[in-house]
Amino acid sequence: MPSTDSRPTSAPPHGARSGSVPAARHAPGAAGLLPLLRVRLRYAAPALLAYAAVRLTGLLTLALWAHRRHHGVWPTLADQWDTVWYLGIADHGYTRHLGSAFDANNLAFFPLYPVLVKAVAVLTPGSRASTGLGIAVVCSFLAAWGVHAVGSHLHGRRVGVLLTVLWAALPVGLVQWMGYTESLFTAFAAWALYAVLTGRLLWAASLAALAGLTRPTGVAVAAAVAVTALLSLRRGFTLRALAALVLAPAGWLAYVGWVGLRLGRWDGYFAVQRLWHNEWDGGAETVRRLREVLAQNSSPELFLVMVTVTLLTAVALYALSAGDRQPLPLLVFTGVLLLIVLGSGGVYFPRARFLLPGFPLLLPVALHLSRASLRSRTLFLTAAVLGSAYCGAYMVLVWPSAP
Repeated sequence: MPSTDSRPTSAPPHGARSGSVPAARHAPGAAGLLPLLRVRLRYAAPALLAYAAVRLTGLLTLALWAHRRHHGVWPTLADQWDTVWYLGIADHGYTRHLGSAFDANNLAFFPLYPVLVKAVAVLTPGSRASTGLGIAVVCSFLAAWGVHAVGSHLHGRRVGVLLTVLWAALPVGLVQWMGYTESLFTAFAAWALYAVLTGRLLWAASLAALAGLTRPTGVAVAAAVAVTALLSLRRGFTLRALAALVLAPAGWLAYVGWVGLRLGRWDGYFAVQRLWHNEWDGGAETVRRLREVLAQNSSPELFLVMVTVTLLTAVALYALSAGDRQPLPLLVFTGVLLLIVLGSGGVYFPRARFLLPGFPLLLPVALHLSRASLRSRTLFLTAAVLGSAYCGAYMVLVWPSAP
C-alpha cells in the first residue's frame, strides 16, 4: 500500500516505486517545468499511443458503419444531443427564467466547456461545433495522460498503461471523442487525484474547482480533495490544507449559487434539475430500471443491457477496489460518483456515460491483467477494444436517444 494512502501530503518521490518516473522533490520553477513535462510525456508515450490506437479503432468502425447507413461521422460526433445544448450556451448564453417545460432549461449544463468553446473558437477556423470536438479530443489525451499518471504512480508503468487502455476501451469510450464534457472532466479529475496522491493539495483543489465548473459530478472530485485536506488538518493545522479545503468545492458552489441568484431563488439549480427529472431518490428509479431490464422485459434494447451491465460491474469493481485498500481519495471519488449516478431519479440510459470518469474503478482489472500471461492479456484487451468499437458505433447510429 502506497504511503500516500495514510499520508497524502508527504508522498515519496516517484523513484520510490518500481517502474515509476523520477520526479523532483519540490515543485519546479518556471525554467524547469517544460523539461520535467517532456520527461513525463516521454514516460507516458506508450500509454498515449495505445490510447490513440484504441480510439482510432473505434472511429474507423464508426466510419465504416456510418458509411453503410449513409450517415455523416462529423455531425454524429460534433453536433448532436447534449452537444447542441453546449453550443447553444456558447452562442446565446443562459436563460434567465426557470419556466415549466421539462428537459428544456439550459441552466442544467455547467459553464466551463461552453465558455472554452466560445473562447477558443475566436482563435481557430471552422465552426464552434468543430472547436468543441477538437477541445474534447485534446482533453481526452490529457485525461489519458492523467489516468496513466495515477496508475503508474500507484503500481508501476505496466499498470498505468493497462489502466489507460481499459479506460479507452470502455463500452461508451466513443464519448471521449464527442463534443461532450466527459473528456474535459476526466482530465481535471485524473490530475486532481494525481496531485492529491503526490502531496500537492493546492494544485488538487484548483483542479477540483475547475471540475466543479464542468459537470455536476465535480462534487465527487471536491469530496476526494476535501477529505484529504481534513485528514491533513487533523494531523496539524496548515494554511495550505485549509485553503485546499475551501477551494476544492468552490467551482461547484459558485455555479449553483449563481444559478440561484439568476433565478431569484435559493434552490434555483435544484429546481432546474427537477425539470430534468434529476431528483435524488436514493436509487429507487435505478432499482426499478434494473429490475425491468433484467427480469421484466423479455427483449430489452441492447444499449440498455450494456448500461445495466456497466452499472452492476461498477458496483462490483468498487467492492474490489475497497478490498484492495485503494488510497482513500480514489475511494471517496468513485464512491461519491457512484452515489450520484445510482441515486438519481433521472433518465437511465446515459448513466454508463456518467460513470466514464470513474477510471479508478478499473484498477483491480488492470492489476489482474498485469499479472496474467501475455496470451490472456492480449485476448482480454482485444475483446475489450473490439467490443468498445462495436458498442460505440451502435450507441450513436442505432440507439435512438442520446448516449
